[in-house]
Amino acid sequence: MNNTATLLISCPDKKGIVASVANFLYEHNANILHADEHQDNENKLFFLRTEWDLMDFSINREEFKKLFTQTAKKFQMDWKIRYSSDKLNVALFLSKEDHCLADLLYRYKNNEINFNIKMTISNYPNAKELSEFYNIPFYEIPSTDNREKDEQKILSVLGKSNIDLIILARYMKIFSPEFIQKFGNPIINIHHSFLPSFVGARPYHQAYERGVKIIGATAHYVTAELDQGPIIDQDTLRISHRDSIENLIQKGKDIEKIVLSRAVKSHIEDRVLIYGNKTVVFD
Repeated sequence: MNNTATLLISCPDKKGIVASVANFLYEHNANILHADEHQDNENKLFFLRTEWDLMDFSINREEFKKLFTQTAKKFQMDWKIRYSSDKLNVALFLSKEDHCLADLLYRYKNNEINFNIKMTISNYPNAKELSEFYNIPFYEIPSTDNREKDEQKILSVLGKSNIDLIILARYMKIFSPEFIQKFGNPIINIHHSFLPSFVGARPYHQAYERGVKIIGATAHYVTAELDQGPIIDQDTLRISHRDSIENLIQKGKDIEKIVLSRAVKSHIEDRVLIYGNKTVVFD
């Protein structure tokens, strides 16, 4: 994997942004590998993702922050830079269904996604063997009637490993707004329907009862409002009147795995910019 840096920028749209960033990087001997941009004409916003090779780059991290701040102020940029060598520490959550967990663990083992899986947390014991097969610590934290106490236990476990990202790989419990605030870092969820249709519990049953001809899956960031966070990735599959609920569930599992892994990869590779309740996801 290349040793690269990625700069993500959002700011008011005006002339000269791309040229200023490109010139700054050129002046410090950067070899730009990818440059993607998007204009939101309605809101007059501009989004930019630039990735470059660090091999011959002439300034270090602290110098970059100091020097680039001048350009950022000129264009009122909201910006961040991340380095590929700084892998995010990830915690995977699940309940009974382990297909999304198995997929992410496999991709992790084969270096398809550049992150560190530090732990698996579940409110059931069934994924212990699978997690430990990949040498990932497994924590069973059963759900009780005292959600506050349960969440304190979870936060305590997360605090042991400096977790940067939680991935809800079919974790069927709802976090409180207080938990989301205390954790303070992104949480990605896979919802087994094509949002905004069929929010909440048992979406495949809802789809079956409604007689839809398409089912889907949605990966989104978690917010205090259930299943309403900014969407990162989605996909669908055609079905028919011949499909039972069991068929829908089985077919949906494949979509869930694909959508979640794509969303996680986009986040890990700094391809996602959030604005309002929407996202820009660069290819």
